Amino acid sequence: MDNQTLFTTIQDLINSQQLAVLCTQKDGHPYASLVAVAATPKLDRIIFLTPKTTRKYDNLTACPNAAFLINNSENRAEDIYQATAVTATGTVIDVPDAEQQALTDIYLARHPHLASFAAADTTALVCVKISRYILVNRFQNVFELAVTP
Repeated sequence: MDNQTLFTTIQDLINSQQLAVLCTQKDGHPYASLVAVAATPKLDRIIFLTPKTTRKYDNLTACPNAAFLINNSENRAEDIYQATAVTATGTVIDVPDAEQQALTDIYLARHPHLASFAAADTTALVCVKISRYILVNRFQNVFELAVTP
């Protein structure tokens, strides 16, 4: 699969799914969370909201490395051969004040029902700068896409 087709496949998969599994770790202990995500058009960043009091937020503050798993499985036997999954790996970055609203707008375009959550003082907008995507389809076909800055 060429890079443009791979990019489009990943973009279509991410845009078709509301949720992702976020993987974090702290003190050598892994942790997984279900989060509502949005990606920037270039797929260079994935964003989500979380209360500042959560374990995932604490983990990301201690160790900014993160991974997301996004898939289109439907919990059917056929999924083993028909589902597609993508893992996105990256690092949490600070969002400059000048970019906060633009990223929030991208997020709320996908999740308008979370507008009041986004506006709460206790909610953090978390931005993960993605370095690579690994797409798996048909059970064992693996493709990797590096994200250029």
